[in-house]
Parts: sequence; structure tokens; C-alpha cells
Amino acid sequence: MKHYQSILLLFTIFPLLLFSQQKDSIRVFYLGGQSNMEGYGYTKDLPKDLNKPFKNVFIYEGNPAGDHQQNGGLGKWEVLKPGHGVGFSSDGIKNQYSERFGIELSLAKRLQELYPNDKIAFIKYAKGGSSIDSLAARQFGSWEPDFKGINQYDHFLITLNGAFSNGDIDGNGKADVLIPSGIIWMQGESDADFTEEVANKYYFNLKRLMDLIRASLRVDDLPVVIGKISDSWNDADGKVWDYGELVQYAQEKFAKTDGNASIIRNTRYYKYSDTWHYDSNGYIDLGEKFADAIYKLNAK
Repeated sequence: MKHYQSILLLFTIFPLLLFSQQKDSIRVFYLGGQSNMEGYGYTKDLPKDLNKPFKNVFIYEGNPAGDHQQNGGLGKWEVLKPGHGVGFSSDGIKNQYSERFGIELSLAKRLQELYPNDKIAFIKYAKGGSSIDSLAARQFGSWEPDFKGINQYDHFLITLNGAFSNGDIDGNGKADVLIPSGIIWMQGESDADFTEEVANKYYFNLKRLMDLIRASLRVDDLPVVIGKISDSWNDADGKVWDYGELVQYAQEKFAKTDGNASIIRNTRYYKYSDTWHYDSNGYIDLGEKFADAIYKLNAK
């Protein structure tokens, strides 16, 4: 009888042990930058195929906060749905969604077409108006790694640590293995609108920051796709970004000289909803272009 019970127990426990040892591999992409990465698209403008929750796509967005603030980077894994644009916030327990969106929805749709058998995850931290150079931070914040005190780079690290601390982001009972698959970066406008000296340092600042983000994700040659800044020409003197050409040159140089990077140039054709931000169609197109570019780099 005891022998029979032992066999029964073995056949009961073994499947449970096997289940607990099974793991899900999930492709994860980091989305970072300033306001055109946060997203100023209006959810009311979304087509039906984007205005929905995305099955098997998950997002951890860190709470956007200014320099020296303690609540930056707090977040919670959720199924991707509209509302991760400007106005989104999180206290680490509950996410508060906005009526705006960024690149993440069309990015997800296109990546699911390109990786039909994979689960997808996004880690997003972006802060409107933020520069890389601390001299240009003003009230918005900077990403300078050597900044004394808490800044955007610290908020990014908190976001990353929070995202990777959850071993089962989809809640299916299986341990998840998050596989870093790319960095998508849309930023540079604030560095292009301060001084010529700051704009001239953008290549060095961008390269160093991308290398540090790669190191944080523990992949030295992780693919990077950057969005080229553009100008609405809707300012008193015409140009919005006074030193925009210098930052654009630096972005092109980075894409050309880095061993695993590319640049999206379609931004020059986008329409604007205000002086600084693309309209809803622009964010949809930008997400698709980012997806195609990151897929191509991963396929090399």
C-alpha cells in the first residue's frame, strides 16, 4: 500500500516540479528619451487594430519624474494597452493611464508580425524636455551619468531594476527569461536648443549613454535605433531647435560609426500637433519604422 502511495505521489509531484521548472523566453526592448518618446498622440485618433490590449505584449513604464525627485522609475508590469503617452504615471502599485500614446502600440503590432512566435515586452522610461547634458537640463532633467544627485539616468536604472525584479511578468506561473533585444531612443531636441557648445558634445554624450544602457542590459553590442530629431519650423525666428543641425549630424555619426545601430529619418516628413510634438499619425508611423529597423539589426 505504501509502495502504491509513493508511486501515486511521484506522479502527482513530478508534473508540478516540471511545470515549475519551465520558463518563458520573452523579447524585451528598452524605450527611452524625451517627450516624443513619451508620446503626444491622442488615443481617440487610434485605429481599431491599435486601440486595444495586446495579447502577449507587456510593458513596464517607469514613472516620469524630475531630477532630485524620489518617485522616478516606479512601475508595474501590465499588458500593453493605450494610455502610455504623456500623463501616464505610476506609484509602483497602480498605473494611471492617460489619453495619449507614443510609439509603443504600432511598435508592438509590427513586432508581433515580425516575431509571430515570440512574447514581447517593453521597458519604457522617458521624460519630456530632458537633455543628456546637465547644462541643458533646465527644469526638465538630464541623463548625464556623472550628475551629482538623482537624475534621469538614476530613474532609468530604478525602472530597469524594477522591471527585472519580477520573475513572472505575464503571471502564468512560469519563470520568465527576459532577453534584451534592442534599445529604441528618441531624444536630442533639448540638447539642440541650449548652446552651440552643448550641441557639439551630443555625439560623445549619446555614445556614452548608449554604451552605459547596453552595459545595464548586459549586452555590449545590443542593437540601438535612434530617431532623428526634426523641426516644425513653428517659432518666432522659424527654427525651434537653434542648433538642430549639429545634433542631427551627431545622430548620423553615431548610426554610421557604431557597430550595431541605425537611424530613422522619416521624422522630417511628420506633421505636428504643436510646436514640438508629432501628430498621432507620426507616432504610429515612427513605431512601425522603429520595429523594422530593430528587427533588421537583430537579423544581422
